[in-house]
Amino acid sequence: MKIKYCCRNLKRGSKSVYKTMKDKFPEIKHKKRDCLGSCKACSKGCMVLLGKSEQLVFAPSAKKLVKELKNLIG
Repeated sequence: MKIKYCCRNLKRGSKSVYKTMKDKFPEIKHKKRDCLGSCKACSKGCMVLLGKSEQLVFAPSAKKLVKELKNLIG
């Protein structure tokens, strides 16, 4: 499994999500990309693309996104 992070979204508050998930789940690949092409979601809150299917996971805050990712990963 891998998680893709938008670098532009990292500047908007999801940097703590990247650090937290990288520390808690070192076995998962964590990739930063300049833009993930989900600009509408990116501008409204914190988001990542999860897994091979690149499922968009969105939350209005970094804390809620970490909680959502933990629920999806297990």
